[in-house]
Amino acid sequence: MPKQQRQNNNHARRANHPYFKIFLLIVLTLGFAAGAYGFRLYAQAKDAVDATFRGVDGHKVSTNIKEGKPLSILLLGVDTGAEGRIDKGNSDTMILATVNKDKAQTQLVSIPRDTLAKIDHKSSNEFDMQKINAAYNLGGSTSAINSVQNLVNTPIDYYVTIDMGALSKIVDAVGGVDVDVPFSFQYDWRNFKKGPMHLNGAEALAYSRMRYDDPENDYGRQKRQQQVIKGIVKSAMSLKTLANFEKIMGTLSKSLATNLTFDDMMTVYQQYSDATKHIKSDHLQGRNATIDGSSYQVASTKELQRVSNKARRSLGLTAETIDNEETKQNKLNKTFWANSEYTNYIVFTPDDNSASSYEDSSSYDSDNTNSDSY
Repeated sequence: MPKQQRQNNNHARRANHPYFKIFLLIVLTLGFAAGAYGFRLYAQAKDAVDATFRGVDGHKVSTNIKEGKPLSILLLGVDTGAEGRIDKGNSDTMILATVNKDKAQTQLVSIPRDTLAKIDHKSSNEFDMQKINAAYNLGGSTSAINSVQNLVNTPIDYYVTIDMGALSKIVDAVGGVDVDVPFSFQYDWRNFKKGPMHLNGAEALAYSRMRYDDPENDYGRQKRQQQVIKGIVKSAMSLKTLANFEKIMGTLSKSLATNLTFDDMMTVYQQYSDATKHIKSDHLQGRNATIDGSSYQVASTKELQRVSNKARRSLGLTAETIDNEETKQNKLNKTFWANSEYTNYIVFTPDDNSASSYEDSSSYDSDNTNSDSY
């Protein structure tokens, strides 16, 4: 019998064998089940992300992620005291993140909540200078984005607003975070010992909230918040299954708002992962001031310029001399900057001074710590 004919006969016998048919049926069934499961998880993850999507009024939809360009994201932590509410309250955590895929680098710059800034809300012509954390309460994420953009002259493509009460859920969903505790302290009935620690969700929330016992006050808290964010990003980017992504987003559907789409998030996960492995931290340094009896942080023109230059460089943009309401106020407060310590800062309204009374601000390009130069 020819060899080819023998092979055909053997193949026919195997195909007709009941055990072979059962094996084939099992393989096909498992393959179909795996595909269906993957599709179900994909659909569930997409539904969870879609539930968090909220556009930004007056902002053009950014295509930077689709085009693989550097991107900027404003992270807003809203501590409302009621988990699941993100439509009220001040944004006590404000972090400008710039992500550059080509440089494989991410920068986080914290904006102190008490920073004096012109709040952009309701009308772009309205003069309203107060603590920048009020921007969210007055005009939501849109107002917060516009106010930070104007403060440091840096375009913001995306935002993520989260109720800080839900932070513990995120940390637990990614399996906890590793931090380096700067000093031993107790807060919210939890003990933190100086040195490396692995924190669960409840511990990470307490670690992020403590303020008054920190020698650096709110600046120290900002550093700890950035530690937790770095830990979340590191853990989240190491997750390899869609099931974990769906789990994370499913816990946040009522506690998070963003203008990142599901496709945006998938692209960042797949194409920007190297940039999230190299995260640098910074903050906008202010100076203590009293304005109408309230405590503020006032950033010098030099410091605003430094942060602006750094953020714009990260985005591949050229530096521009900052000329905004904050720099104009600094020029008019020469007495404040001439004094060495905590003192009064006067907010001049447009009615108090003509445009000609404002002096041009100088250009700076330094990454060094801010001095008290106005």
